[in-house]
Amino acid sequence: MYAKRPLWFVVLLSLSVMLSLLIAALCSPFCASSAPGEHRIPGQPANSATELRGVWLTNIDSDVLFSRAKLTDALQNLDRLNFNTVYPTVWNWGYTLYPSSVAENAIGRAVDPEPGFRGRDMLEEIVEQGHALGMSVIPWFEFGFMAPADSDLADRHPEWIASRSDGSQIVKEGKHDRVWLNPFHPEVQEFIVDLIAEIVTNYDIDGIQLDDHFGLPVELGYDPYTVQLYQMEHQGQRPPDNPSDPEWIRWRANKITGVMAQVFAAVKGQKPHAIVALSPNPQAFAYRNYLQDWFNWERRGFVEELILQVYRNDLDRFIQELKRPEVQIAINHIPVAVGILTGLKNRPVRTELLQQQVQAMRSQGLAGVSFFFYETLWNLTPEKPAERQAAFRDMFPKPAARPSLLHCWRRPDL
Repeated sequence: MYAKRPLWFVVLLSLSVMLSLLIAALCSPFCASSAPGEHRIPGQPANSATELRGVWLTNIDSDVLFSRAKLTDALQNLDRLNFNTVYPTVWNWGYTLYPSSVAENAIGRAVDPEPGFRGRDMLEEIVEQGHALGMSVIPWFEFGFMAPADSDLADRHPEWIASRSDGSQIVKEGKHDRVWLNPFHPEVQEFIVDLIAEIVTNYDIDGIQLDDHFGLPVELGYDPYTVQLYQMEHQGQRPPDNPSDPEWIRWRANKITGVMAQVFAAVKGQKPHAIVALSPNPQAFAYRNYLQDWFNWERRGFVEELILQVYRNDLDRFIQELKRPEVQIAINHIPVAVGILTGLKNRPVRTELLQQQVQAMRSQGLAGVSFFFYETLWNLTPEKPAERQAAFRDMFPKPAARPSLLHCWRRPDL
């Protein structure tokens, strides 16, 4: 079922990267014809500003995806408040949230057993309704390489699970026991890439999004397969005992970059105009703790939209993250937005802070914002829903087209 990628795939990868760079290059002269300070989609009026206004839809502490009626109500509310992008989770808790033949072959289930997904295709509903409202729909692979320790996926494929040097595998996420799929294993790579290619092929989506789980906790990587692979490339030497050894981090990070390249090729091979989006943690934390070298990915053309997760209660720290050199460099190349936490189930975020962070995003010249997550926009909040919705109406008083690298992104002059 899973085999080494053939030569044609390697060729396709090279052509896909060249295509991305060519698109960016061809866009430059068209964008240069815009007035200073504009970053607009060709065909839109010259005074039509663009701004990414997104929200993540998840099945954790939320039932918005569990019925067509709830989904319809949510999308209509978002449209009324001038949101233009939704990022619905499609890979979570070790299951796909859409009917998947790839998942059925690997896991034994084609879709999450949650009753709300039975007899329907949640993703098809979002694409259909979202596009009818003029929204972009970018499926979000929320769990990335992570899975519940007791999942069907982990039970069926124990050889796919990454380990610490002592052989342990469980990684705590809050109160939950997680395991991580080994991103260095070719069967894991093929499984994840095939899931992504399946969605891009079967649905009229605007792109796909990966996040901070498309990496690996730094303490992992000592399973027999990875150790053998490392030894093959290091004259028989075993990996360093210290998981934070700089060379050992770099070797593993480079391997994950290779998987990102495969994802990019798979997306562009099916739909050249579907974007590859990423929502990571700040670079230093992502690289040091999760082997995720996203700045390298962006420099190599594998990331076409970046939404940096900056879940901070301190406004000064929030702004500091937006000013980091790697963020400023990326802003001049692709649309870079900020991920803002609107709250968790038992951790509300006050409206005033959200307003301040949106204003800071704009003052720093970013392309927009995405909020985590839908329920805490106005449902799981101390304020009344009407009050919270009024605040978002003030933030987004007029509709705006979403910026896109494929539509000649240009950073606004400040």
